[in-house]
Amino acid sequence: MTRRRACPRTPELFDWTPPDPVVSFAPERVRAASLANELSRVISETLSECPDGRNFVAARMSVFLGQDVSTNMLDKYASEAAEDHIMNLVRFVAFLHATSDRRPLQHIAAMFGWMVIPDEYRDVIELAQEQEAQRLQERRIRQLRLSAKKKGVL
Repeated sequence: MTRRRACPRTPELFDWTPPDPVVSFAPERVRAASLANELSRVISETLSECPDGRNFVAARMSVFLGQDVSTNMLDKYASEAAEDHIMNLVRFVAFLHATSDRRPLQHIAAMFGWMVIPDEYRDVIELAQEQEAQRLQERRIRQLRLSAKKKGVL
């Protein structure tokens, strides 16, 4: 027997899943033989999933940089065959700006065991760090108190 909702327009509490603070590409979508080819795949995936399209991305990068970035250049950056066209860091920053997609940056960060997390989670992370530090401090206080009792000082 299925449970009936009180109001069909009200979402069920257990139907909700929290958003993942870390977004990334599926590894099989960007895996390649070399780092340059892998980054080309990252750019290609980002462009193919960007709802605004390559023309918009190129135009937005051009405005951000103050220099022309063509869709042909984006296609070269996204092509594994165009090994002599690798996006430099300045253009990569413009690419992130134009696409508003943090997955390319996360892909690079993950190579070093890091994560790209939105700033809105900063307080929660710091809270968890402070709670952990407090837990360790309380443990150390208990150990010192026990040691002092054993020695007859307390």
